[in-house]
Amino acid sequence: MLKPTLRCLLMGAVAVVAAAFVAGPANAQKTKLTVYTALEPDQLGPYKTAFEAATPDVEINWVRDSTGVVTARFLAEKDNPRADVIWGLGASSVALFDSMGLLTPYSPKGSDKLKPAFVSARQPVAWTGMDAWLAVICYNTVEGPKNKMPKPASWADLTNPVYKNAIVMPNPASSGTGYQQVYAWIQLFGEKAAWEYMDKLHQNIGVYTHSGSAPCVQAGKGERVIGIGFDMRGAKEKTGGAPLDVVLAKEGAGWDMEATAIVKGTKNLAAAQKLADFAVTQKAYEMYGKWYAITGWPGLITAPPNYPPSADAAMVKIDVVKMGVDREKILAEWIKRYDSKSAPK
Repeated sequence: MLKPTLRCLLMGAVAVVAAAFVAGPANAQKTKLTVYTALEPDQLGPYKTAFEAATPDVEINWVRDSTGVVTARFLAEKDNPRADVIWGLGASSVALFDSMGLLTPYSPKGSDKLKPAFVSARQPVAWTGMDAWLAVICYNTVEGPKNKMPKPASWADLTNPVYKNAIVMPNPASSGTGYQQVYAWIQLFGEKAAWEYMDKLHQNIGVYTHSGSAPCVQAGKGERVIGIGFDMRGAKEKTGGAPLDVVLAKEGAGWDMEATAIVKGTKNLAAAQKLADFAVTQKAYEMYGKWYAITGWPGLITAPPNYPPSADAAMVKIDVVKMGVDREKILAEWIKRYDSKSAPK
């Protein structure tokens, strides 16, 4: 006869082994999705948690960087894709991928409920939009008056020599916010006049950052008087106590939207479709609305404190497909003219 203590130890060991056999297959069935994204770092955890709670058999492995870096990486890998899904990258970049045949068309369940602008024109759907962000001017209300630099009301105002070295904006080759505004200036002024405008603006730029968030953050800290950044970051900094006015330029605001798409050639198609389905649920749009005021779900109003009013009306008319197709040509010209003031990478 085994002593009671020894018998308990053996029974416990058997239970542990049995549990391992039970848990093993369950863990083995979990599909890992490589997801390319330009989401803000503080969004990654909540998005991953929400999706994995709704889809326990799929796990997200994020590959995150700024829009320009993710776009360049994806294109460099086009002959041997590493990503399964894109979730949270500028629609102009995603539309470019679609035009190159790099996506797997799929119409997620419920995508017919979205605002029309948030669904690609082709059927089956190539990509779905999540939320839109706008370019704004963040003006430091302490440093501006102190340095006799008035609050600007327009893009044209930013060429005033009084702002020399006082403006920071995102490098469009790195940042979606930067590229969307460069493209918007071309739409607003025409190509020749837009480059002439940017030549003048360049004289007042202190540095081109590699982040769309950084300009409003720097302006809020008083490191620069003016930051050309994006709407939600400006509102967030002001709500957090930064001495900022968040200005929608009177000519109109450049914008882009974050999008979701399935990568052509993924070996995890079923799991990728689950993510695409989740990405267009009302629950997902309510989650997007915690970070963005403009989402693809009709009737969902999520503007935070200090968000500029009438932002929808300020959006410049933009064809996101053409915005993506023209990207390489525009960026090559921009880099040739202005990259000398870019922040070190």
